[in-house]
Amino acid sequence: MKQSMTLIPTLREVPSDAEIKSHQLLFRAGFIRQNASGVYSYLPLGKRVLHNIEQIVREEMDDTGAVELLMPALQAAELWQESGRWYTYGPELMRLKDRHGREFSLGATHEEVITSLVRDEVKSYKKLPLTLYQIQTKFRDEKRPRFGLLRGREFIMKDAYSFHASQSSLDEIYELLFQAYTNVFMRCNLDFRAVIADSGAMGGKDTHEFMVLSDVGEDTIAYSDTSNYAANIEMAPVVVNYEKAEEEEKTLEKVLTENQRTIEEVSSFLKVDSTKCIKSLLFKVDEKYVLVLTRGDHEVNDIKLKNLFEAGSVELADPEVTTEVLGCPIGSLGPINVEQVEIVADFAVQYIANGVCGANEENYHYVNVNPQRDIKVSRFADLRFIQEGDPSPDGQGKILFAKGIEVGHVFKLGTRYSEAMGATYLDENGKAQPMIMGCYGIGVSRTMAAVAEQFNDEKGLVWPANIAPFELHLIAINMKDEEQAKLANELYSFFKQERFEVLFDDRAERPGVKFADSDLIGLPIRITVGKKAVEGIVELKVRKTGEMLEIHKDQLLDTVKQLLSNL
Repeated sequence: MKQSMTLIPTLREVPSDAEIKSHQLLFRAGFIRQNASGVYSYLPLGKRVLHNIEQIVREEMDDTGAVELLMPALQAAELWQESGRWYTYGPELMRLKDRHGREFSLGATHEEVITSLVRDEVKSYKKLPLTLYQIQTKFRDEKRPRFGLLRGREFIMKDAYSFHASQSSLDEIYELLFQAYTNVFMRCNLDFRAVIADSGAMGGKDTHEFMVLSDVGEDTIAYSDTSNYAANIEMAPVVVNYEKAEEEEKTLEKVLTENQRTIEEVSSFLKVDSTKCIKSLLFKVDEKYVLVLTRGDHEVNDIKLKNLFEAGSVELADPEVTTEVLGCPIGSLGPINVEQVEIVADFAVQYIANGVCGANEENYHYVNVNPQRDIKVSRFADLRFIQEGDPSPDGQGKILFAKGIEVGHVFKLGTRYSEAMGATYLDENGKAQPMIMGCYGIGVSRTMAAVAEQFNDEKGLVWPANIAPFELHLIAINMKDEEQAKLANELYSFFKQERFEVLFDDRAERPGVKFADSDLIGLPIRITVGKKAVEGIVELKVRKTGEMLEIHKDQLLDTVKQLLSNL
């Protein structure tokens, strides 16, 4: 491709709203442009990177026996109503009506569509297992789109769905797809981890996220310092062996704590450690309110709370609701003598001796609180976030944290959708059985951003060879020089004939502009035709290492092949 004939609008300045490297560089290097908040156009270079990632995904998916199809982005509300998610998915689902008043959504995901399709077309166990996938644009009305392609309202995703007659069949395909995803991200040269995860609105159990390690990641990975254990912090169980202090239980006493509202303020005022304080928070779990207790130095894990109650939704009650339900502002909230809501507590709470909690009266707290004596807890459970330094759940080492960007997610859905939507097959005995399902997603556009986030330097992007929009950047210093123009055009034709992807900078720009743009775009190898063109000698530069060589055109092909094989 001749650079004079394509659209690569590079910028020298960093866009004011671009917070992270990938967003800044993809914008500056002319790969993307923003149309609206969270909505982007992929310019020619960006489209080529997406194509390369999609090709890797297709190859790995096809190797598992999965088959590609394409489903509509516009989905009838009736399908979502069948599954029940029309009412529970939340405001991220973009909803609209046609001219006849019929309700639709723009596809945030495709469980309902694929389930209805297979329900109508597959009737016998002889047609199972079946794995179908697509690569398509998805839509989610994110409350706060940010970080460029990492959190948008319109994005490109590969989603796959498998259908089975037995759990063992699902397990087998799940492992195949898990390995395929591992292969995809390895081929994209990413530093990533597969971590235990929560299925969220998707439903189902046994799920893993594929996380690219990055300081700008919005997810926290809890991992062992000595083993392969890794989990999203939401899902990491706490296996601390708590011990109750050996001290005599004292008499419960209410004390004045005027204007002391936070755990830090109360513990400092009463001269007690935060580990002896009890934090009380009111949550709405589906349609009922629950008071949740943790130790003062711990934080409530709402995913664990949701799983404890097998709830569809969990949200922290706002201050006004808390006051309305319990008759007390948050700063003095406590569990003693609370009868109107259920009380659940983290395991650590039951080991507190002579602790502190709110008195459900403004400016007052209780001291000498002993939970098993003074609080009516319906059940104790693991309800807190794991912390750095806690024992690893697999019994090996201690927990450390890292930030991660989610680029893939695999689920065992079970019969969550097939039962709700009547997707059954006839077994060997002619009896109708619900299909067992799996679901597997890769964020293609997000993977592009994750690669850009990990592969860059102070000059610009540094694309791995198999992801790069072009393998070679051919630059003619001066196209008005007859010898340079002749050799550059000769090399352009030669490399195209040899099936290389070449971007030929034939523009009438100054050398400094061409070199700056080349570094910014970040193609693996740059070949510069300059003053030694008359001798058939060019300059070759490896973008990743900065290595530079002067080489005769006759040795160029072998050298380029060798260098690309290592990039």
